[in-house]
Amino acid sequence: MNRQELQKKVRHTVQQLIWEKGYASPLDLFLKMEKVSPKLVEEWRLGRVPYLERVLHGNLGQFSFIMKEFRKTAREINLKESYTAYMSWGKGSKRPLRFSKSGNDQVERHYSTHYVKPANPEQPN
Repeated sequence: MNRQELQKKVRHTVQQLIWEKGYASPLDLFLKMEKVSPKLVEEWRLGRVPYLERVLHGNLGQFSFIMKEFRKTAREINLKESYTAYMSWGKGSKRPLRFSKSGNDQVERHYSTHYVKPANPEQPN
């Protein structure tokens, strides 16, 4: 899949997620685009996989492009950023989950930011 096709797929998938859920997250985007299986996400959430990028299908260049297009699309359709803390599942103390091999704070923040439809200003509070 070339960049132009990937860009179209990201845009379509983000809009589909917003329509279905009212928000879009990178994790949901990767699941919907079949870059990762639900089973591997569960393994990551249970702490059996050290970071999500390890089990994503593709390469870091592709993931970076998908994430840039994701953020760009969210801005273009006026979605609101919402940081979400991802914590481990299972027994014992909950610990923050890692998305990237690098563990870079900015990269981790991008992966854990959801984009939400803003409240409809025409509706009364």
